[in-house]
Amino acid sequence: MGIYVNENENTFLLTNDEISYLFRIMENGQLEQLYYGKQINYTGHFQRFVERSYRSVSVGEFTGDLVTSLESIKQEYPSFGGGDFREAAFEVELENGSHVMEFKYAGYEIRAGKHKIPDLPATFVNDPGDASTLQIKMKDDLTQTELLLNYTIFEKYPVIARAASIHNDGGQTLMLKRMMSASCDLPDCDYEFVHLSGAWGRERHLYRTPLRPGIQAVGSTRGSSSHIHNPFLLLARKTTTEHTGEAYSMSLVYSGNFLGQVEVDPYRISRIMMGIHPSKFNWVLPPGGAFHTPEAILVYSDQGFHKMSQAYHRLYNHHLIRGKYAGRERPIVINNWEGTYFDFNEEKILTMAEQASKLGVELFVLDDGWFGKRNTDTTSLGDWFVNEEKLPNGLGHLSKKINALGMKFGLWFEPEMTNGDSHIMREHPEWVVGTPHRQRKQGRHQYVLDFSQPEVVDYVFSLMDQILSSANIEYIKWDMNRCISEAYSCGLSAKAQGEFFHRYILGVYKLYDKLIQKYPDILFESCASGGGRFDPGMLYYAPQTWTSDDSDGIERLKIQYGTSYVYPISSMGSHVSSIPNHQVGRMTPLDTRANVAYFGTFGYELDPCALEQQEIEQIRKQIAYCKKHRRLMATGDFYRLLSPFEGNETAWMVVDEKKEKAVVGWYQVLSEPNEAYKRVKLTGLEEAAIYYIEELDSAYSGSELMYMGITLTPKINEDMDFNILDKRDFSSKLFTLVKIDR
Repeated sequence: MGIYVNENENTFLLTNDEISYLFRIMENGQLEQLYYGKQINYTGHFQRFVERSYRSVSVGEFTGDLVTSLESIKQEYPSFGGGDFREAAFEVELENGSHVMEFKYAGYEIRAGKHKIPDLPATFVNDPGDASTLQIKMKDDLTQTELLLNYTIFEKYPVIARAASIHNDGGQTLMLKRMMSASCDLPDCDYEFVHLSGAWGRERHLYRTPLRPGIQAVGSTRGSSSHIHNPFLLLARKTTTEHTGEAYSMSLVYSGNFLGQVEVDPYRISRIMMGIHPSKFNWVLPPGGAFHTPEAILVYSDQGFHKMSQAYHRLYNHHLIRGKYAGRERPIVINNWEGTYFDFNEEKILTMAEQASKLGVELFVLDDGWFGKRNTDTTSLGDWFVNEEKLPNGLGHLSKKINALGMKFGLWFEPEMTNGDSHIMREHPEWVVGTPHRQRKQGRHQYVLDFSQPEVVDYVFSLMDQILSSANIEYIKWDMNRCISEAYSCGLSAKAQGEFFHRYILGVYKLYDKLIQKYPDILFESCASGGGRFDPGMLYYAPQTWTSDDSDGIERLKIQYGTSYVYPISSMGSHVSSIPNHQVGRMTPLDTRANVAYFGTFGYELDPCALEQQEIEQIRKQIAYCKKHRRLMATGDFYRLLSPFEGNETAWMVVDEKKEKAVVGWYQVLSEPNEAYKRVKLTGLEEAAIYYIEELDSAYSGSELMYMGITLTPKINEDMDFNILDKRDFSSKLFTLVKIDR
C-alpha cells in the first residue's frame, strides 16, 4: 500500500493490492483524473493516458488552443463556470455576485493514518499503518481561498475515503452554495445505476436501471437521509453479478440532506458525485471561516457485489463503529411497544419482564409512554420527566427490579421532537422549527426541535442526563419520527438560513457525542420511524439501527437483503414480533420470523405474557440458538445466495473467518404445487473441508455444498400420507454447519 508522487510528471498514485487511483496536475493547475479501478503496475508516462480532441463548440482553456476544454476532460473536483457545463462539485458566490473560482494546485502533504473531520462522523484508523492520507492544496489567488482535498487509502480494503474543506483566507465574505464530498469521472457509461430506495415499511429495496445520457440521481431534502433513498449509489457493468464483474460505489457518512448522482455527458464520460444536497444549502463563509464536507467512501470491486459489500462491512465494523459494542455480539432484547403500546404500568412491565427473563432475554426495553402525560402520541414529547401515574416508584426502582431478574434495562427517547402540549412548546416556542408568521405543520402530532441552536441541544442533554443518572440504563433506543418541513431557525440570521439543515444534523451529532462521552457503555440503537436514518453517519454513534418499523419476517427479506449491500448485519435491528403482524397483517410462522431475525441483532417485539405454551418452548429454543451462534452473526462474513427481488426464494449465509462454522437461511414466500426440485448452493467454504450439518445429521465436503448444493426437496416414501405434506406459505429452513475432522 502506498501513495506515490512523481513530481517530474506531476502525478499522484494511491494504490494497494486491490485498487489503484491515479490523477495529475494539468497545465492550468487543475486536477485531471487518469485512472480508477483494479490495481495496476503504473510505469509512468501519463501522456499516453491523456485524452484530448477538438470539440467545435467547446470553451477553450488556453488562448489559441482548440482541444483543451474542461468540458471533455475527466476531472477530480470540477468547479462551476470555467467552460465545463456539467454539474460542478462545488460553487461559490462572491460579493460581486460572480460564481467563478479558479482553484490551482498549491502543494500536497502525505501522512500516515487519517485525520478527524471537525464535528462530523468519519472512518478512523486504530493504527497509523492501517491507512495513508494524501492532502492536495488548491488556491484561488483572486480571493485567497484555499481548497483542501483529502484522499485516504486503506491498507486491507479496496476503499478510498474522500472529503474536502474550504478556507476563506481573504477579505471578502463568500457564499458557499454547493460542495460535494467527492466527484469522480469514469471514462465510459456502459453501466447500470444501482440504488437502495423505498418508503416507510419497505426501505432499501434494490433497483437497477441502465445509465442514459443526462442525470440520474437519488437524494433527500427531508432533513434526514430518509426512508426514500439511502446515501449510497453504485455503477455496475451490465454483466456484473454477485461474484463477477466490475462495480464502483459511493456511500456517504452523513445523516442529513444528501445528493448522489451520475451524469453521462455527450462524450460518454460518467461523472459520479455525492455530498450534501445543494437545495436550500447556502453557507456563509466570512473571512477566516472554513467548511468541511462529510466523508464519502468509494469502493471498487472487480468481483461483483459481494466483494463490494464485504469491503463496506469490514470497513464499517472495524473503522466506523466505535465503543464497547464494536465487533461484539449484542444482548437479546425484548421491547414492550407492540405488546402494550401506551397502555402499561409498573406492574404490567415487571410481569412482562419476569416472563421474558424466564425465556432467556437479556435486555428489557421500555418504549414510548414512560414520561410526561404520555398516554397518546399527541402530548408530552420533550417532557422527559417520569410519568408517576404509570411508574410511581420511578425508573431507578424499575431498573433495579429488572436487573434483579438478570436483565439489563433500556429506555426509549425521541430527543429531537416535541408536541404542542409540552412544556417546551409553552415556554420556548422559539426553539421549535417553523417559519415566522406561518403555520407550523405537524407530522405524527409533533414538531421538530431546532437542534441548530446549541442551547436547545444543551437543554435536551440536561433532561436526558437527569434521567440516565437516576437509573441503571444500559441501552437507549433513539427515535426520530418525522421529517423537517417549514425549515427555519429563529437562532439564525436571514442570510444564514441556508445553513439550517446542516447545522441541525451537527446538533444531533453533538448530542450523541455529549451522551457517549458521559455514558460510554450505553448501547445506542438509532431509529427514525424504523429505517428513515439508516446511514453510516448514525453508525458512528449508534452501532445498530432499527432496520424498519415493518417487522414481518417476509417483508424483512427484501429490506435486510437490500440493506446488506452496504451495511453489516450486526448493525441491523431485527426482532420477532407478534401475529397478525401489526404492519401488514401477515400470519408468518414463528420459526420463519426467527430464522430471518437471527441475521441481525436478535430480539422480540411482543408481550411474552400473551404467548401460548408451544410458543414459549419455541422461543426458549430460539434464544438458546441465538446465544450459541450470535458471535458468528456479529463477526462473520455475510453472503447473499438467492435474491428476493428475482424470485420466490431467498437465501443467505454467514461464515466465520476461519471457515469452520456457518449458518444458512433459506426462505420461500409462497408454497407451490407440484414444484420443481430445489437446491441451494453455498459459498465461502473451504472446498476440501468436511462440514457436518446439524439439521440434516449428515456430513458434506465444502465442494459438494458449493457446487452441488443442499437438496431442499423433502424425501418422500410410499408409506407417507401425501395429504399431510409439510407445505405452507412463508416457510423457511435453517442449516448449521460445523467443520469436522475427516
